[in-house]
Amino acid sequence: MKEFLPQLGKPRPERADAVRNRALLLETARVLVAEHGASDVTMDELAARSGLGKGTVFRRFGSRAGIFQALLDEEERSLQQAVMAGDPPLGPGAPGLERLIAYGTARIGFLFDNHEIARASLDGGQQVPTGETPLSRLHIRMLLGEIKPAFADLDVLAAQLTGALDGPLMLQLPAGDLSSAKARQQRKRLIQGWTELVTQLCALKPSGPSEQADGVDR
Repeated sequence: MKEFLPQLGKPRPERADAVRNRALLLETARVLVAEHGASDVTMDELAARSGLGKGTVFRRFGSRAGIFQALLDEEERSLQQAVMAGDPPLGPGAPGLERLIAYGTARIGFLFDNHEIARASLDGGQQVPTGETPLSRLHIRMLLGEIKPAFADLDVLAAQLTGALDGPLMLQLPAGDLSSAKARQQRKRLIQGWTELVTQLCALKPSGPSEQADGVDR
């Protein structure tokens, strides 16, 4: 668990030109990925297309993998914003089960849309990334608390459901299953599987002699 230390004073704001350079590099990287895929994007091409020096690219991102991790983080923030403040059922205002289904649908879509970037963000120095974030597990746990399914340990259930939406699932699928010809079918199957899974889990009710209702043993 991370420990958060108190900040001493305010962090120094990033220079305006540095902010512009980062935004330009990320947008250029998105264009290059759209043109010929993440696997063919190079630091040299990114520098040339953005009009910035290669040294600037390395200072901003550290490595080729760092560029794609930054792109992934940007997409993740967009999804998080939709979850926290977007329209229902993904955002607030819908019943818990509807939001849980919508979250799984959105997370699966996120993984399909970003699987190339996720693979490119690997540099061999870290574990397989993408898909599970602390917010993801916290959000699922919050929705389970609202739904109140018949499970003794909702923390464990939240962890297991988060694993069902984890990035390695996507990274382990054969590349052919993520091609344009099959992606729609695979996405539909995973969304249907998620919907059936959480609907059936959340429909379970307590049973047996240990069940309690209104403080009275049954």
